[in-house]
Amino acid sequence: MSRTVLVLGAGLGGIVAAENLRKLLPAEDRVIAVDRVRSHYFPPSLLWQMVGERKLADFTRGYDRLARRGVEVRHGAVTRIDPERRVADLDGQPIQADALVIALGADYAPEAIPGLAQAGLSIYTPEGAAAIHGALDAFTGGRIVFLTAAPAYKCPAAPYEAALLADSYLRRRGVRERAQIDFYAAEPQPMAVTGPVVGAAVRGMIEGRGIAYYPQRQVSSVDGAARRLTFADGSTAEFDLLLYVPPHRAPAVVRDAGLTNEAGWVPVDRHTLQTRFDGVYALGDVTVIPLKMGRPLPKAGVFAHGQAEVVAANIAHAWTGKGEQRRFDGYGMCFIEAGGGRAGIGKGNFYAEPTPQVDMYRPSLLWHAGKILYEKYWLWSRF
Repeated sequence: MSRTVLVLGAGLGGIVAAENLRKLLPAEDRVIAVDRVRSHYFPPSLLWQMVGERKLADFTRGYDRLARRGVEVRHGAVTRIDPERRVADLDGQPIQADALVIALGADYAPEAIPGLAQAGLSIYTPEGAAAIHGALDAFTGGRIVFLTAAPAYKCPAAPYEAALLADSYLRRRGVRERAQIDFYAAEPQPMAVTGPVVGAAVRGMIEGRGIAYYPQRQVSSVDGAARRLTFADGSTAEFDLLLYVPPHRAPAVVRDAGLTNEAGWVPVDRHTLQTRFDGVYALGDVTVIPLKMGRPLPKAGVFAHGQAEVVAANIAHAWTGKGEQRRFDGYGMCFIEAGGGRAGIGKGNFYAEPTPQVDMYRPSLLWHAGKILYEKYWLWSRF
């Protein structure tokens, strides 16, 4: 008797889950991957697009190879999820599954902050990255503000990388001395979950470039006409160019399915990624995994990748009896672009208690080369 696995979302985690499932399951079992778009872009490369080192086409690929490997790829909007019956509707048409893997990621919600979308440019979208490149290329002077609009967001290093890359780009253009760059963070320190040592190191990288850093500033509204930020404590800040990380939330279809908790994300078993529903798993940015130190596991592609491998292996083991059950161990790493052809790296065990054990390695040409090689490997190996 054949069985069906339905993977909702074909981002970093969804692709790995679908490919691994196809390799591990018998040919008669079906692996269906669903995504609302017909092409995949590699999110870390948006930072390079922002400073003109990549074009979107350089890191965007279609899903043809995934289909050639035996995965049934379907495109459309997931309009309903019934986790109890393991059914999802694609553009209103139901698909029944024996196992359901939810990898729909996080939606961006700039509208949660009045005026934000109208006044600034998002670091986290291809459209925003392209617009930022144009703005930096035309910049002749003024105040640039980087803003994290909420304290929790995916890719915790990304806005700090963006600030460092923008600084480097303006230096290459010879206009850095005409720019004041400020960073307003909703979080208490950079990459707060990694602890004070890594946070201090990243802050030192920022401030060492003459970028002023203001932590624990929760923005409440943005006045685009006046070019002014207002924060929850009543303070304000002016800007000429506003570059921001938007608030995140779980997709509406996930919230409507009753899969989320009071924090608005999908709780899962930290080792198996099983939800409270039998045969339903969730991985990547849509999930929340509390850590002993009081903060959740960061939303990052490296974790989605590792979680996807665990979920695929465990579904295959349950269905075939082959292989071994696996447990996600919370280990991860992250490159930190510093500009000037250099990058640092942080890596370690995020499940360590009482606090994550993360080591930070100083920026170098080697780590920058490593990030480039990983981008090329991902695009070559998956597409």
